[in-house]
Amino acid sequence: MSTGQIILLLLVVLGASAYALRAWSKRQRRKRLLASELSDAQRALIEKSVPLTRRLPPELRRKLDGKIALFLDQIRFIGCNGLEVTEEMRLSIAAQACLLVVNTDTWYRNLYTILIYPDAFTSRRSEQNGYVVTERQTARLGESWSRGPVVLSWTDVEDGAADTHDGYNVVFHEFAHQVDDLSGQTNAIPVLSKGQSFRDWEHAFVEAFDRHVRHVDRGHKTLFDAYGATSHVEFFAVAVEVFFEKPSEMRREEPEVYEQLASLFRLDPANWN
Repeated sequence: MSTGQIILLLLVVLGASAYALRAWSKRQRRKRLLASELSDAQRALIEKSVPLTRRLPPELRRKLDGKIALFLDQIRFIGCNGLEVTEEMRLSIAAQACLLVVNTDTWYRNLYTILIYPDAFTSRRSEQNGYVVTERQTARLGESWSRGPVVLSWTDVEDGAADTHDGYNVVFHEFAHQVDDLSGQTNAIPVLSKGQSFRDWEHAFVEAFDRHVRHVDRGHKTLFDAYGATSHVEFFAVAVEVFFEKPSEMRREEPEVYEQLASLFRLDPANWN
């Protein structure tokens, strides 16, 4: 073997070793964060701003601490339109986002940035009808983009978290889209838990969506927000809001959807005290 080949081999070995060391360090850091506990002051802030967390069983509260720590380590929060991001904002959003993944190995691996506006913000959307493309400015409470970022209105984050029984929560909604997107595309079919059947998932959600559309079209009062009738993707996100905030009603009125979401998240909020 020539000197040049030896040097090249050494460089390859050193590069591989450095990569392995970085990967090991990252795994160790993640492990430490997941095992960490929040301070009493942080927990108090979360319980005040996200009262739903007070109902969590003790074992889930411990897991939530670690998920929040990992989330805060990964995510950069950026205030928009002059908004100054506070510790309460970071903790509130992190706690709500992590409730969706508190009891699973699912993680927001593609998300690194959250933009926070003081209140509703405008967003430009393109709509295509045949060869005609129309751009519209619309008021938004939140947005979720594939591979990030997530955009939120702080006023609506606060209001959604404060009322734990109205079935409306912008953080749950936008992070449901993030969970959905982990499959590689946002299509109302997230990566299912072990033992879940795609056939059962499809049956439950398609049937419930069709019923919801009929009820909305007829002007009936509905369990799910009317916005869920716009598409299967939005119905999934709206259903996640209801699953966490009106679980008993969902279990009674849409038991198959409740069962699928309970299996997906490995949670049973209808039985939280």
